[in-house]
Amino acid sequence: MPPVSRGFQRRRSPGADASRIPPGQYLTSDFPVLSAGPTPHTPLDEWSLTIDGAVDGSRRWSWSEFLALPSETFTVDIHCVTKWSRLDMTWTGVAVDTLLADVETSGDYVTAWSDGGYTTNVPLEDLAGGRGWVAHSYDGEPLEAQHGGPARLLVPHLYFWKSAKWLRGLTLTVDDEPGFWENYGYNNYGDPWREQRYWGD
Repeated sequence: MPPVSRGFQRRRSPGADASRIPPGQYLTSDFPVLSAGPTPHTPLDEWSLTIDGAVDGSRRWSWSEFLALPSETFTVDIHCVTKWSRLDMTWTGVAVDTLLADVETSGDYVTAWSDGGYTTNVPLEDLAGGRGWVAHSYDGEPLEAQHGGPARLLVPHLYFWKSAKWLRGLTLTVDDEPGFWENYGYNNYGDPWREQRYWGD
């Protein structure tokens, strides 16, 4: 198992709405940092985002082109497979729907890939319909590298490892292809409400 950096302490908040916290999770007011490996620091003039794979033609945006796309600001709850949850986190980013607006695809799955070699797989339907974003800001500020900046995938209804940090591309695939943590035994889907942490859950 690769090393994982851990930068948080367990805290409980009294009075939290228990209906918003999935089973087996605890509430934190921190924004924990967990990464498998070092934090990439890609200069913005070298950054790009690519859509490729089972599509009618690949798409690519530079950082300035990406920021020029329509963005949304939204507030969601985040649940990590390591059992912390944080409520009402406010992000700004581009909806995956916007990125795929003119893309024709035969794929039903997406492999998100990142600087540092990280990948994770998500069904396309879990990124569409206002369920997934590529976030570039958190709490009104540019997203810090330790939290996945300059841009990360955000899929808040799944465990947080599905929200790939340091995102550089979305590859659409016909077949479901397990990513980095999925190949180390994490659940292929990762629904926090069903406690799908590991294969077999």
